[in-house]
Amino acid sequence: MADETTLATLAALTVTVSLPFYLYGAWIMIDAETVTWDVLVYHLKIIFPGLVLNTVPVVTWMIPRLFEQLNGLTALHAILGLQAYAMLVFALTGIVRIFQAKWRANLYHDPDQDISLDDLHENMSAWRGRLRVGVFGYVLFWMLAWVLGVYRYVTGYVLA
Repeated sequence: MADETTLATLAALTVTVSLPFYLYGAWIMIDAETVTWDVLVYHLKIIFPGLVLNTVPVVTWMIPRLFEQLNGLTALHAILGLQAYAMLVFALTGIVRIFQAKWRANLYHDPDQDISLDDLHENMSAWRGRLRVGVFGYVLFWMLAWVLGVYRYVTGYVLA
């Protein structure tokens, strides 16, 4: 079985590798003039591997060792990571409703309709707000947790 340093290195690398997936996925949505079904599916194909690369080490390596390594920095790292996932869930509450409204209006398959997104439902601006706040919050808390995780890795495995 691999030693603790090897596992820590693999966890740090896979979590770090997830960042380009998030950035490219965000760029796809920002760059798209109209979000069609193909754009949405392509975006999800990019984002999903990033989520897997991030979540697998968290669930299989970090969480099981949380109480063994519990101190102030570990607790803060866990709280920041948990907050990132909470913001992702908050974003999903908006994404699901936006998806449903756009699907009912056939805006994914026929995006050239002259319909404002805000005209699809009276709560659309609130849902879009949830999406923006959730995604921004996820990225912010993810970055804070990542920086703290790198610090913990360097002080606990490289300099130890």
